[in-house]
Amino acid sequence: MMSGTVQPFRSPGYFIRAATMPWEAAGASDLRRRVFVEEQGIFKNHDRDDIDMIATHLVALSTCAHEADGVVGTVRIHEAEKGVWWGSRLAVDLAYRNVGRLGPELIRLAVGTANARGCHRFLANVQPQNVILFRRMRWDVLGEVDVHGVPHMRMAARLDYYEPAPDPAAGWYHKVLRGAA
Repeated sequence: MMSGTVQPFRSPGYFIRAATMPWEAAGASDLRRRVFVEEQGIFKNHDRDDIDMIATHLVALSTCAHEADGVVGTVRIHEAEKGVWWGSRLAVDLAYRNVGRLGPELIRLAVGTANARGCHRFLANVQPQNVILFRRMRWDVLGEVDVHGVPHMRMAARLDYYEPAPDPAAGWYHKVLRGAA
């Protein structure tokens, strides 16, 4: 079927896993800068902080010929105190926000990874526009907080909803159904 419009290439699937390669970590950092500095203006130059040194960084990777070729989503998790885990800096590239549930898949890996590591409470400070997504994913609102001058909702995951993910580096391949956004 020929139409006068050329459709952009969309990856047929995405790897959802822990960043293990230098290019994946660099891609996650670059994506966070684009989202939190350039797009949202929350930070002036970069969003890096001390948590980056202790966090597990998770990524959504676009694919070409079933090989990972670019970071299109990221989130980091860390254990703040024994059994209490936090997710933060969830970012999905603007061009991929309506593609194949990348944000939810990253959240699922984040909570599942912490679950496999002895988590008994998983928290995140969520921007208001994302609260509906988190509620659909079985998170409860605990209250409002200010994060870097931006209102957020503190939320807690219902851990029984999330299967443990004992090997986040292996993660999984998330196939996008044709026509699904």
